Amino acid sequence: MTGTMRAAVLHAAGDLRVEDREVPTPGPGEVLVRVAVCGVCGTDATEYDRGPVLTVPPVVLGHEFTGVVEAVGEGVEGLEPGAVVVCGAGVSCGVCKRCREGRTNLCREYRTLGLQLDGGLAGYVVAPAGILLDVSDSGLPLDTLGLVQPMAIAVHVVSRSGLRAGQDAVVVGVGGIGSFITFAAAASGARVVAVDRSAARLELARDLGASDAVLADEPLPDQLRRLGVEPDVLFEVSGSPAGLEAVFAAAVPGSVIVPVGVQKTEVAVPLGSWTLRELAVVGSVAHVFATDVPEAVRLLGTRTDWSDLAAEVLPLDGLVDDALAPLLRGGGRQIKTLIDPWIDASRPAVHARSSTSLSSTSSSGES
Repeated sequence: MTGTMRAAVLHAAGDLRVEDREVPTPGPGEVLVRVAVCGVCGTDATEYDRGPVLTVPPVVLGHEFTGVVEAVGEGVEGLEPGAVVVCGAGVSCGVCKRCREGRTNLCREYRTLGLQLDGGLAGYVVAPAGILLDVSDSGLPLDTLGLVQPMAIAVHVVSRSGLRAGQDAVVVGVGGIGSFITFAAAASGARVVAVDRSAARLELARDLGASDAVLADEPLPDQLRRLGVEPDVLFEVSGSPAGLEAVFAAAVPGSVIVPVGVQKTEVAVPLGSWTLRELAVVGSVAHVFATDVPEAVRLLGTRTDWSDLAAEVLPLDGLVDDALAPLLRGGGRQIKTLIDPWIDASRPAVHARSSTSLSSTSSSGES
């Protein structure tokens, strides 16, 4: 396929340009996907604000996308033009020790579309066939499918924690990934306590299945004690030193602590306390495509409407002011913003959510 497309290219911190680029050509084992929507997350905002942290500029951002197969490269089987697909974004080698164990997220050569490789904030993106899942028969709207990748992250986090039905879980920080973790944890049958500084986000956490929602305005151990909660698992998602300190203080003997949010400074490690209380501290990064992405699709299908998490669909030209800037400000109820790269830039910035049919995608005009 030949022609041009529009793409959001990060060149450096504060330097993100919507450019015209040639439509890429899929190589052997690769698929050309016409992007329907692409989600924007805190990682994208961080890279724009103070990157490169993970990115290798110049790079097309966007690692949370869904779309329609446009063309397939040599050797691709099982995916045909017209199929609706979601992408895991993480690319692994398939041959190293961790890949052979099925822990592809720990691949020694792990790379991610939208960070180290060109991603989905563009009209088209090339992705390895092995990280695309055909969801043509899912019945889910395209906007909902745009939430699969962050939900897969949450699925992996909950799986790593070992959380089971009937247990008590605490989620500290219910913004982007924290909201999805809240839903996935509640779906496991656990009682979930959501903790945040934003009343609006706590309201959303209740809608997502949290049994209790508490403002982070007093010591967490005191709040949990009043609720009668002895946490089996504590997820620290804020990435703040105060959040991590709170979960360690609130842990009880035998608790599992999952520091999902990446701490930006060194943290003192209370090893003696961990030993005497037999605490487990479990890391979690990215997701395993083969198991976590299909489960994410299933979980998204258990809820009728996700517009409370992702109410807006913006054009590429609204990416900085209407998507990345609000993420950097933080604190509001809006969790996820979706970008439709085919929306005409001359129209207003905010558009109605796309329909469940493919016609809304396939009828968009070329740039």
